[in-house]
Amino acid sequence: MKSLIILLGFVACAFATDCGMLQRIKVKQQWASVYSSGIAREDFGEAIWKAVFALAPQARALFKRVGGDDVHSPAFKAHIARVNGGLDMAISLLDNDATLKAELNHLNGQHKERGIPSNYYDVFIRALHAVVPAALGRCFDHSAWDACCDVIVEGIRH
Repeated sequence: MKSLIILLGFVACAFATDCGMLQRIKVKQQWASVYSSGIAREDFGEAIWKAVFALAPQARALFKRVGGDDVHSPAFKAHIARVNGGLDMAISLLDNDATLKAELNHLNGQHKERGIPSNYYDVFIRALHAVVPAALGRCFDHSAWDACCDVIVEGIRH
């Protein structure tokens, strides 16, 4: 009996760290809540990039072409909108594997073209994991976001 309980515990842990359909739906719902619209969307995007540059100040050098030295500049705000648009699309496609894979392949090509080292994907996710919970509060499902962000990052990184 104890063995069965331990086995069920391991199975529960394995499913809890998976980006299964329930986790994908939860991440999509939570993303829709924080991504918002208008000025709130701009502020949210700016907060992510401030967090990125706080975590990795040297990353600014990768964004000279788009005004990375000033997150408030129109050029960088346009960059933020493009990145968040790509992230929005990836999150929206979490429940459509074939189309998600095609989108992540596209993003992989864009990042390779621009010479973005893949370690910065992890920095971006760390920044996202700082900003999203601040917007959602205690409703943030850290394990669902971890698992589903891994799907996205690994798809871009491959």
